[in-house]
Amino acid sequence: MAELINLVVDLDERFASDAAARERIARAGYSLDVAAGASDPVLAWIDEVFGGAWSGEVAVAQCALAMRDGKPAGFAAFDPVGLRYAWLRGMAREPGVGVFGPFGVAPGERGGALGAALLEVAMCGLRARGYRRALIAAASEGLVPYYERHAGARVAERYDRGSFTPQPIRTVVLASGSGTNFQAVIDGVAKGLPLNLVALICNKPDAFAIKRAKRAAISAITLPWQRTVQSREQYDMLLRNTVEPFQPELVLLLGWMHLLEPAFVEAFPQMLNVHPAFLPLDPSQDRVGMPDGTIVPAYRGARAVRDALADGSTWVGASVHEVTVHTDRGRVLARKPLRVIAEEDEDAVLSRLHPIEHVLVETAIKRWLYERTNAR
Repeated sequence: MAELINLVVDLDERFASDAAARERIARAGYSLDVAAGASDPVLAWIDEVFGGAWSGEVAVAQCALAMRDGKPAGFAAFDPVGLRYAWLRGMAREPGVGVFGPFGVAPGERGGALGAALLEVAMCGLRARGYRRALIAAASEGLVPYYERHAGARVAERYDRGSFTPQPIRTVVLASGSGTNFQAVIDGVAKGLPLNLVALICNKPDAFAIKRAKRAAISAITLPWQRTVQSREQYDMLLRNTVEPFQPELVLLLGWMHLLEPAFVEAFPQMLNVHPAFLPLDPSQDRVGMPDGTIVPAYRGARAVRDALADGSTWVGASVHEVTVHTDRGRVLARKPLRVIAEEDEDAVLSRLHPIEHVLVETAIKRWLYERTNAR
């Protein structure tokens, strides 16, 4: 399985001043700002361009941001606070070591001097904050020569991704519909995603998700709410008692259309939900910035896409978040915005949104795994 590599950089006199790097950035036609975190639109741009998991890291770090003609061109984050990744439990905890990353340059801006200059600004920023060494975290093998050339980095630690989860995680899936996200997880497991899918619970007897489970030899349980004979409390207890014997370490809500009671959330605290909206990183906020600077409502609830289109929103999106007793207000692990095409109806938007959800679900599961387990 592919390795993740931590590199170390000595923050010596080469990084005493970022003046030369700033001059190269300005000469190339960019403006530069270094600040704590980034604005909502910039964070949304990062999610749009770089896969959907980095904005949460940038939001808690210092960020060197390059702009051209009012649009983001590249960024380098450094000195984040509170990250829980397994690869930050070694050298990153040593005194005098500051963490670098994530780091990215927009596709149309690559090939020039911007990336190396942003890297230098970030290294200077770490030195200015009192660090003696920088840890370039979770680099792939292919990027090692780049960091060696532009920062004098050397390999400090290597992690086999498989070491983060020695045993597959017992997982129960709750779904109500066709189960395309469920299928994406099934496919991911076939390719090495370390989950043990022990059961699917479905509250609709005719849902296609049930057929997907049977084809994959996963236990499928149909549990409809019989409203004429069951109270809400009775059904919720039945649901909780149905899941509990499987002893899941993780519960995935993949298109589950029944609001869970607080007792269920408390019984299974490790639970992720995919939601068809671009949710704010701050769960207390009810609006969120999009890549073009538009501010839209945080469409929570069961009909997020329909609500967005009814409002005339030019943006929708998808998010995977931790589940709490407050609907769609858990910590976001991965998200991505999607621009609405003129005259699109709900079905057309959802057809473009589903493939994005499939990627985000796997991205969020991996992040959850990397945050909860100890690297060996």
